[in-house]
Amino acid sequence: MPPQHARRRARIAFPDSAAKQLENITSEAEIHALDRALVVVSVDPEVGVPIPGSAAGPHLREYADEVERMRLLYWVTALRTVVVVAYLEL
Repeated sequence: MPPQHARRRARIAFPDSAAKQLENITSEAEIHALDRALVVVSVDPEVGVPIPGSAAGPHLREYADEVERMRLLYWVTALRTVVVVAYLEL
Protein backbone atom coordinates (compact mmCIF):
# COMPACT_ATOMS: atom_id res chain seq x y z
CA MET A 1 0.00 0.00 0.00
CA PRO A 2 1.47 3.43 -0.96
CA PRO A 3 2.26 5.81 1.90
CA GLN A 4 -0.35 8.42 2.69
CA HIS A 5 0.77 12.00 2.51
CA ALA A 6 -0.41 14.69 4.84
CA ARG A 7 -2.44 17.48 3.29
CA ARG A 8 -0.31 20.34 2.12
CA ARG A 9 -0.63 23.51 4.17
CA ALA A 10 -2.03 26.58 2.53
CA ARG A 11 0.40 29.34 1.68
CA ILE A 12 -0.07 32.61 3.61
CA ALA A 13 0.22 36.00 1.87
CA PHE A 14 -0.02 39.52 3.30
CA PRO A 15 -1.14 42.53 1.24
CA ASP A 16 0.40 45.91 2.10
CA SER A 17 -2.23 46.79 4.72
CA ALA A 18 -1.61 43.58 6.68
CA ALA A 19 2.17 43.89 6.24
CA LYS A 20 2.01 47.31 7.89
CA GLN A 21 0.22 45.76 10.85
CA LEU A 22 3.00 43.18 11.14
CA GLU A 23 5.61 45.94 11.32
CA ASN A 24 3.88 47.32 14.43
CA ILE A 25 4.01 44.08 16.44
CA THR A 26 6.44 44.47 19.31
CA SER A 27 5.45 42.00 22.01
CA GLU A 28 6.29 38.31 22.06
CA ALA A 29 2.73 37.54 23.15
CA GLU A 30 1.27 39.18 20.02
CA ILE A 31 3.75 37.36 17.79
CA HIS A 32 2.88 34.03 19.43
CA ALA A 33 -0.87 34.68 19.13
CA LEU A 34 -0.61 35.63 15.45
CA ASP A 35 1.66 32.66 14.69
CA ARG A 36 -0.79 30.26 16.32
CA ALA A 37 -3.73 31.67 14.35
CA LEU A 38 -1.77 31.52 11.07
CA VAL A 39 -0.88 27.87 11.64
CA VAL A 40 -4.52 26.96 12.27
CA VAL A 41 -5.66 28.75 9.10
CA SER A 42 -2.82 27.31 6.99
CA VAL A 43 -3.77 23.77 8.02
CA ASP A 44 -7.49 24.29 7.39
CA PRO A 45 -8.33 27.46 5.41
CA GLU A 46 -12.06 26.75 5.74
CA VAL A 47 -11.90 26.93 9.57
CA GLY A 48 -13.02 30.56 9.59
CA VAL A 49 -16.61 31.74 9.46
CA PRO A 50 -17.73 33.40 6.21
CA ILE A 51 -18.43 37.12 6.54
CA PRO A 52 -21.62 38.13 4.72
CA GLY A 53 -21.00 40.47 1.82
CA SER A 54 -21.59 41.05 -1.85
CA ALA A 55 -20.97 38.49 -4.55
CA ALA A 56 -18.35 40.75 -6.15
CA GLY A 57 -14.83 40.57 -4.79
CA PRO A 58 -13.26 38.01 -2.47
CA HIS A 59 -15.35 36.12 0.05
CA LEU A 60 -13.90 37.15 3.38
CA ARG A 61 -13.66 34.76 6.30
CA GLU A 62 -13.04 35.43 9.98
CA TYR A 63 -11.10 33.16 12.29
CA ALA A 64 -11.16 33.95 16.02
CA ASP A 65 -8.85 32.22 18.48
CA GLU A 66 -10.46 32.78 21.87
CA VAL A 67 -7.48 31.30 23.77
CA GLU A 68 -4.91 33.69 22.29
CA ARG A 69 -7.47 36.47 21.80
CA MET A 70 -6.60 36.97 18.13
CA ARG A 71 -8.86 37.41 15.12
CA LEU A 72 -7.86 37.09 11.44
CA LEU A 73 -9.75 38.41 8.43
CA TYR A 74 -8.75 36.62 5.24
CA TRP A 75 -9.83 35.08 1.98
CA VAL A 76 -8.77 31.89 0.26
CA THR A 77 -7.74 31.89 -3.40
CA ALA A 78 -8.59 29.13 -5.86
CA LEU A 79 -5.08 27.71 -5.34
CA ARG A 80 -5.56 27.55 -1.54
CA THR A 81 -3.44 30.58 -0.78
CA VAL A 82 -4.70 32.35 2.32
CA VAL A 83 -4.54 36.12 1.92
CA VAL A 84 -4.62 37.79 5.33
CA VAL A 85 -6.38 41.13 5.18
CA ALA A 86 -5.97 42.10 8.82
CA TYR A 87 -5.51 40.76 12.28
CA LEU A 88 -7.07 42.14 15.41
CA GLU A 89 -6.68 41.54 19.09
CA LEU A 90 -9.92 40.66 20.82
